[in-house]
Amino acid sequence: MDGSRPGRVRRRRVFYIPGFDPIHPRRYRELYRREAAAQAAVSGFDLTLSPATGRRFGWNVEARIEGSEQRAEFEVLVWSDIVREQMQGGVAATYAQLLRTAWTYIASGALPRLMRLRKGPVIAALYPVVMLLLQLGLALGLGALTGRLAERLVTPLGTPSALVFWPVLVLTAWGALHWFRRNDRRFFAYYLMHDYAFAARWRGANPEALERRLAQFVDRIAAALREDVDEVLVVGHSSGAHLAVSVLSNLIRAGLMPAGGPALGFLSLGQVVPMMSFLPEARRLRADLAYLSTRDELTWLDVTAPGDGCAFALCDPVAVSGVAPEGQRWPLVVSAAFTRTLSPARWRELRWRFFRLHFQYLCAFDRPGDYDYFRVTAGPLTLAGRFAERAPSRQAIRRPLSPYVTTAA
Repeated sequence: MDGSRPGRVRRRRVFYIPGFDPIHPRRYRELYRREAAAQAAVSGFDLTLSPATGRRFGWNVEARIEGSEQRAEFEVLVWSDIVREQMQGGVAATYAQLLRTAWTYIASGALPRLMRLRKGPVIAALYPVVMLLLQLGLALGLGALTGRLAERLVTPLGTPSALVFWPVLVLTAWGALHWFRRNDRRFFAYYLMHDYAFAARWRGANPEALERRLAQFVDRIAAALREDVDEVLVVGHSSGAHLAVSVLSNLIRAGLMPAGGPALGFLSLGQVVPMMSFLPEARRLRADLAYLSTRDELTWLDVTAPGDGCAFALCDPVAVSGVAPEGQRWPLVVSAAFTRTLSPARWRELRWRFFRLHFQYLCAFDRPGDYDYFRVTAGPLTLAGRFAERAPSRQAIRRPLSPYVTTAA
């Protein structure tokens, strides 16, 4: 089916690809349940969640929106186990990741190009580096102070001060660093460091374990396209957006779109594609971006917001990666416009909660605009139909800035 043709939906399959997140996928079900109820109270629609049958990680939604009743069946495409494996390293391993990640982005030339694109997400990427170095400095300072105090206690006893100072310094600093790691839910330094290190470790390529998981995602979506549904909608959030690009590219290349089948929609939210596509070994991702941007089998809507300091807001991920081909159709780049779609009071409440704002695309708006996650995922129109008349944002950034533009053969 031509994904650009507007259509009505009675039954929809939704596949959600999370970003770099080690948390159990039930979190997304509970987030949807809570935020859908809040949005329904604002927007005046009815929406009920129920457990999924036959799917390990999912839920069903019965909705009455815009005067129409429809059903949506959600499934989370899980890679949190791969994320958890990446996060298993201890304190020393994380500081080694810091050095390797910083070197990869600086030596490759990606960091200055990313800074020219959007400073917000680069500052977010530098945050764990600065925070970990600050924690190291505090730990060493505490260790030195404790060591000096220990020296004063043992000097009258005739014990050489060096035999006391250095062991106490090391043990105290090591204990302080472990305290910071155990309490990382307050700082997010280790979590974010592992996230950026995952991209840098393979210089923009995917590890084999992730490639195998993406192949399973292709199979799940291909099976849904053969069901009696009106739309299959793939949602990729944060780093899940670039995974979705590769999954959908593989699906279409393999000829798995059935003739006359359901509409295929792709919703990328809060994308951080340049953090990967600007790296030297991201040839496969750049090829997928170029390929998907011309396909008429799907509709691709990219939603970001300048208020989200963790995303490359309003950056066309294809164009800024330097691989925009002739005849580029996608994505349609639009803004969630947090300063307009959130009331002044709500915006003041969330403005400095950067991590929470990065998830706002999946949450309720108390002044909703044309982007409403719950109307898109559970409403009566396909993605193509809902945004058929929507023009791209006038602030969209399309300057090619990637230092690498080679693609996979």
